[in-house]
Amino acid sequence: MVVKRRYESTHRQDQARRTRHTILDAARTLFVAHGYTPTTLAAIAHEAGVAVQTVYKTFGNKKTLLSELVDITIAGDDEPTELARREFASEIRALGDARAKLARYARHLVETHTREAEVMLAVWSAAAADPEAAEIWTKNLDERRAGMTMFAADLATTGELNPDYSQEMVVDVLWLAMDVRNFDWLVRRRGWSPQQFRTWYVDSVAASILVTPA
Repeated sequence: MVVKRRYESTHRQDQARRTRHTILDAARTLFVAHGYTPTTLAAIAHEAGVAVQTVYKTFGNKKTLLSELVDITIAGDDEPTELARREFASEIRALGDARAKLARYARHLVETHTREAEVMLAVWSAAAADPEAAEIWTKNLDERRAGMTMFAADLATTGELNPDYSQEMVVDVLWLAMDVRNFDWLVRRRGWSPQQFRTWYVDSVAASILVTPA
């Protein structure tokens, strides 16, 4: 009987996780296609093939649904591991050369932007008029800056930062360069390849914040 109850519990958890992902996928489709504000939870439920009560039970409200969609889209999964503790971050910290660190981060950035661009641009578009979307966009801006503050501190350990730039200015450059709107314009609109974008990122950031080789 104990084994059966464990099986039933695991089955329910798996089913709940599948339902959650189905709802998130439906929300992504509709937010991108129609915008955040016009999209209702009833429309998301219809797209997901579930009852609207299921959407409320799973996420509570549309703002929470958007927030979780943003988090899982940026991370690429729903694992609880912080980005700073993920493999790419460890690989960056292990590198001793500043330009190599930038190159590794650029690879991660392209992977993330490819995954998140449509969702984040939908949030940005909605943020101009919708307070909920604006709050989530602002939260993302703050989280990006916190991440770039940690990245700047790691780059500083190489001794290669331009002394004319304060630590805050270094963070400003990193924060600006990683904005998803740069990727949208250059890759999605202007047709740059991901490799060209990575090269641009490394060359532009390095020229700004690193010491010029003698």
